[in-house]
Amino acid sequence: MDIDNAVVLVTGASSGIGAATARAASAAGADVVLLGRREDRLRELAAELGRALPVPCDVTERAQVEAAVQAAIDAYGRIDVLVNNAGQGLQATVDRIDPDDFRAVLELNLLAPLVVMQAVLPHMRRQGAGAVVNVNSGIIWAALPGSGAYAASKSALQKLTEVARAELLADGITVSSMFPSITATEFARTVRGSAEDAMRMEDASGLPPQAPERVADAILELIESGAEQADLVPVRFGGTAGG
Repeated sequence: MDIDNAVVLVTGASSGIGAATARAASAAGADVVLLGRREDRLRELAAELGRALPVPCDVTERAQVEAAVQAAIDAYGRIDVLVNNAGQGLQATVDRIDPDDFRAVLELNLLAPLVVMQAVLPHMRRQGAGAVVNVNSGIIWAALPGSGAYAASKSALQKLTEVARAELLADGITVSSMFPSITATEFARTVRGSAEDAMRMEDASGLPPQAPERVADAILELIESGAEQADLVPVRFGGTAGG
């Protein structure tokens, strides 16, 4: 998939990896549709980029997702790329996981990417082409105390992504997984459960946080290549990157 002149829809676009991906796609010549819950940040980013459509959207609400996708179609006539980036962590040991927190994380990290894919796939099928990148986490390759609920949600997303890839290749649609390492974003401060424990775990890993722009560049490479996955996780933590 050529990024230049493509229409790229990014969820969780108001900050972090999502905002960096939107900037990278725009710089590569794409029209970008920005989905997120923080309307003020979306509008600021759209003003910065120029070729961008800010659409306030809670991706856990199907009606809002369908309305956002329709807004993109009304504005640009097509959607070439979906980057499912919105997500949230949950830091708690197994005996302390709040079931309501776990449900909310599953809703955002697993069900929402499915709902957004379902909303864009009819348009990609009509075009005979498309690319989907689901942003996962290298945490699924480790057994870090307190990460069980979050890692479970991302492990399920990985299997969903693998099956979707097998099902959609015949339609000319590639579905890929992106595995970031620890990234310098707001993520650890916004987890459910204990944000303090999440930040301590990141510090204890010994991994320097990567810039979200590095992840964004890797996402664009995935879109262009259609590869099954890419990861920025060091080998000692189960990935393929150096360090």
